Amino acid sequence: MTAPDLRLHLVTLGVSDLPRAAAFYRALGLVESKAGEGEAGNVAFFHAGNVVVSLFPRARLAEDATLADTPPQPFAGITLACNVGSPEEAAALIARAEAAGGRVVKPAQKVFWGGTSGYFADPDGHLWEVAHNPFFPFDTEGRLVLPGA
Repeated sequence: MTAPDLRLHLVTLGVSDLPRAAAFYRALGLVESKAGEGEAGNVAFFHAGNVVVSLFPRARLAEDATLADTPPQPFAGITLACNVGSPEEAAALIARAEAAGGRVVKPAQKVFWGGTSGYFADPDGHLWEVAHNPFFPFDTEGRLVLPGA
């Protein structure tokens, strides 16, 4: 038997206030799934292209993973990223995140690798990079195409 391919299907964010976090992601334009409705406010799922973003109470997520729930560090060593079609779209998405209650960490700006990049943090401090990378085009289904792939 061969091992299954490792594919990213779901990103779960531990949140301190599920209704607030869900409202933030809805305000960003993500479409919430009805999949979590039977969980009575304990989880929310959002379509995000080929990946699902799920929101789950932070303490319960730590418990499920059998880990202690330690407060978030200023930088946890991970970012989520969204590539967009232009530098203007990057700036607009970061502005939309701020209007929805997020915090701008770094405004969209030209960066050393030849594109545009900026960062925002959601209400729980989860860090998102929004970038326009002219070297990574999208296919007809909106998936990122890596050079040489």
